[in-house]
Amino acid sequence: MSILDGSTFVTSSRTGDIDATPDQPHGLFYKDTRHLSRWILRVDGKPPDVLTADSVEYYFAQFFLFPRTASIYENPYVSIIRRRHAGEGFREEIEVINHSTKPIAIKLHIDAAADFADLFEVKDALAKKGELYREVREHELLLGYRREGFVRQTLIGSSQPAEVSEVGFVFELEIQPKSSWTTIMSVRPLSGHVTAADPSKTQQWLRPDRREDVTRWIESVPLVSSEPPIIQQVYMRSIIDLAALRFYPYPDIFPQYALPAAGLPWFMALFGRDSLITSYQALPFLPELAATSLVVLGGRQGRECDDFRDEEPGKILHELRFGELTAFAERPQSPYYGTADATPLFLILLDEYERWTGDAALVRRLEKVARAALDWIDRYGDRDGDGYIEYERRANTGLENQCWKDSWNSILFADGTLAEGPRATCELQGYAYDAKIRCARLARSIFRDPALAERLESEAADLKARFNRDFWIPERGFFALALDGRKRKVDSLTSNIGHLLWSGIVEDDKVESIVRHLMGPALFSGWGVRTMADGEAGYNPIEYHNGTVWPHDNAIIAAGLARHGYREEASRICTALFDAARFFRFRLPEVFAGYERKRTGFPVEYPTASSPQAWASGAPLLAIRVLLGLEPKGDELTSAPALPDNIASLSVRRVPGRWEPADVHAERPDARTPMDVLRDWLAEREALRKAA
Repeated sequence: MSILDGSTFVTSSRTGDIDATPDQPHGLFYKDTRHLSRWILRVDGKPPDVLTADSVEYYFAQFFLFPRTASIYENPYVSIIRRRHAGEGFREEIEVINHSTKPIAIKLHIDAAADFADLFEVKDALAKKGELYREVREHELLLGYRREGFVRQTLIGSSQPAEVSEVGFVFELEIQPKSSWTTIMSVRPLSGHVTAADPSKTQQWLRPDRREDVTRWIESVPLVSSEPPIIQQVYMRSIIDLAALRFYPYPDIFPQYALPAAGLPWFMALFGRDSLITSYQALPFLPELAATSLVVLGGRQGRECDDFRDEEPGKILHELRFGELTAFAERPQSPYYGTADATPLFLILLDEYERWTGDAALVRRLEKVARAALDWIDRYGDRDGDGYIEYERRANTGLENQCWKDSWNSILFADGTLAEGPRATCELQGYAYDAKIRCARLARSIFRDPALAERLESEAADLKARFNRDFWIPERGFFALALDGRKRKVDSLTSNIGHLLWSGIVEDDKVESIVRHLMGPALFSGWGVRTMADGEAGYNPIEYHNGTVWPHDNAIIAAGLARHGYREEASRICTALFDAARFFRFRLPEVFAGYERKRTGFPVEYPTASSPQAWASGAPLLAIRVLLGLEPKGDELTSAPALPDNIASLSVRRVPGRWEPADVHAERPDARTPMDVLRDWLAEREALRKAA
């Protein structure tokens, strides 16, 4: 059970208890440090049982408990309700209710502890190097950790009197018949030494105003409606999840700038690639995410060559962390720049943002950043001067793969052999091509530099011609996943070729073959396009990047198909995503297994998938754009709908942009009815039963 808000997330059991163990990475995490590793409620020395628990909102959870009775024939007469709000820490209201007609005496224990583990220490099961300490104060318990000048503390208090010890809090209760008792526990993460609590700040922090904030967020976005309502249901879930993932990386410098963290639980931090792709997906609905991502990432653009952090001048960062291991340079994420795609993606988003919003002022503000990013593509991205972006980590602490498929074994030949580095993956070249085409437009219309525009257009044309020659595998009819360190074509069939359609780098005579592979049974599972095709030696439907289905990957592929006029195929992918979302309570997870739809009948969960996750939440937004064919043309929003046969109507109201808020509506009179869809689903289930 998890709740989150900003840089805070809390993960617990269904009773609300936090008991961090190697197989249960529970805790209160704040800015990459676990500030609470134990938070256990006991009644008269025993743990209560759970009636039910749920995350009512992303920042709020409720746990309904009861003390165990001596026999199944004895009904409980006490209820315990835990209401938990996330903020910078959390606030927990504990209510004990006496349902009997007699007074009751209860001893309530709250045990608390903090190991102050860095997020990387939790993931890698590393030991702490500093000193833990505890301090009992009047009505408060301070948990602390110090390692040289690195200090982290957790301050815990109660609104009701308690016996406070180094172990936690004990409440001796006497509750009258049909009455209740309530206390509010506050758990606050702190950086540095704190000698005394500030009551006024504590009360301000405790004020639960998140619902009002979420209401404002929802009211600010376009309204989506559909028949049947599946699209609007998934859309609203995505909008709420994007609200949940907002965080403020520089509250003291840019207090107004919130952007999406990558995902819960391990990636509640700034990630360049994730923020850029999510912001692109959300542009027709939440353009402010793009503005924030561009400003914040531009402000942390690389300025020097640093092998430990894979930093280079002009490069856009990959990941920023604030924990102990980065503070002591034991991990490079302070920030870490080991991504080869964030820099061209930054330029793509910069142009797309201006096309949608007309905000030329922001583009002019980021002109130096854009020029430095273009220079990185040619000078540092192209490591050997062959005209292609390659990557290879410069320190052992860096990432082996620095494309979006960044697991160590994601770049494989068709026979399963691992490609040698440096690696030039195909989609990187597509992104570079698109970035140059787009920046040529910006150079001509906003930077007032026609010479730069002409140079970029010439370079893009040359890159396109060379790429279609050097990466094409004629005997297989698709582009190589990559060129390896010996310039060999990495010949496995993967979803990366769909990103090439999105970028526009594919020559016309090769498009049809690419579409045929993307929609063929080897890649298309029925729930989406797999990351690697069934039949390749490295294929595994439950391997992170070698056979799974990623929603964001599929949304980009759908956009690429639509760009080249394959609207029916694009709609088929969008339909698969919305169908899959039904099985995840309308929330698309980061990734799910690549099993064939006819084999399972439902999308199979991937065990370690982040949920919610930013670019998975953004995928339905891009899918809606694809289905309605939304495109900015100058100061006008155009639409060319192509609805799938299971959607009778789809509308979006108040689409923001450089135009007056626009309404778009599409209908498909020949759409299948809900009864048709139900009959198809029953037939699918019957086929599965017979096959079993």
